[in-house]
Amino acid sequence: MPNPNRSSCGFQSTEFEQEYERPSKSQLKREMTALQKLGQELIDQPRDRVKRVPMPEDVRDAILECQLIKDHEGRRRQLQYVGKKMRTLDATELAVIQQTIDSWRGASKAETATMHSFEKKRDKLLTDDKALTELLEQHPHLDAQHLRTLIRNARKEQAENKPPKAYREIFQILKQLHAESKKASEDDEAEQLEDEDDGF
Repeated sequence: MPNPNRSSCGFQSTEFEQEYERPSKSQLKREMTALQKLGQELIDQPRDRVKRVPMPEDVRDAILECQLIKDHEGRRRQLQYVGKKMRTLDATELAVIQQTIDSWRGASKAETATMHSFEKKRDKLLTDDKALTELLEQHPHLDAQHLRTLIRNARKEQAENKPPKAYREIFQILKQLHAESKKASEDDEAEQLEDEDDGF
């Protein structure tokens, strides 16, 4: 016959379960490493950028302090301190920091892609005369004579292995055109919104 007192004496099984619900040492180590890496990413950013990230002041101060330390050992210790400070943040604060870093990555990816497109356009201008005609059609205000001279000089620089002065100047012109087009489209959008507001 089973003993009716058996279940009431000794440890309840749930007490053992609670014991095992705690994160393992390796899980904790992974989390600590991830937080330290997050801190390192912030340390690698420009100071004015770090100052704009929403986070507690003591965490920001630890990061800005680490940026100033040049001594290897001192910097390593400060990085550990930053990691310790990062562990004081709650999940929401960490999510905001991660989102901010992700948005920087997205922006820099877009910037890199734009720079590559300028390089492609410039190379096309040097190899295909039709590319200049197309560019002048899109931007009639450009000085055609000046551009032709720059293209001729850039070809000469490449052929004679000279410093790429004209080559760089073409890149700057393309960059400027992009900035102007971007600003014009932003102004158009703003005007459209104003017109819509006036309509109501």
